[in-house]
Amino acid sequence: MSEPDDNIETPRGVATVRLTEMLELARKRGGLSIGEALEVMGSTGIAFTVLFLAIPALTPIPGPFGMVFGTALALISLQITFGRRSLWLPAVVRNRRISPAMLDLIIPHSVPMIARVEKVMRAGRLKALTGLIVQSLLGIPIFLLAVVIALPIPFGNILPVISLVVLAVALMERDGLITLIGLLLATATIAVTAALLYLMLSEMLTA
Repeated sequence: MSEPDDNIETPRGVATVRLTEMLELARKRGGLSIGEALEVMGSTGIAFTVLFLAIPALTPIPGPFGMVFGTALALISLQITFGRRSLWLPAVVRNRRISPAMLDLIIPHSVPMIARVEKVMRAGRLKALTGLIVQSLLGIPIFLLAVVIALPIPFGNILPVISLVVLAVALMERDGLITLIGLLLATATIAVTAALLYLMLSEMLTA
């Protein structure tokens, strides 16, 4: 995890640019592993990793993608919290291959939502909320959101993924105000999920 250079302006729309570049690369190579995808993320680093691992859970793909990507996100979030400069994933996750067809579904499905978030970004707002210390602290809500994504809750991925997209894009664009909004969304998401789990558990106990 390298310290951001405050003298370099991050172009708006960097998330959608990176995702589009990744899709083109996957088409050329006939697919990408998760590890390869993260290697081409460029200077956006950890924030892009969070974004990339979150968006598949929002896409209507059959299979245990919430569990796989939620688990990967949880591992990444713990490393963010402890300030690791290089991120590690177990081989079973890192080597999991994603086909061009799957990325053709994931990225076009997700980019419109990400682009809407990017439109409201303004670099430099509440700059204190864009530094490395805040990034490390955000590892905690990211971990909790990752756990929510991994849980088998019907339609339970929508709110946590939106929260993660807002947090990740805000960090990439260095907009502290949107980072704060993302944190509030994350808090609301965790509260709603806790309430749903409580109701589900209550129904199971009374059944």
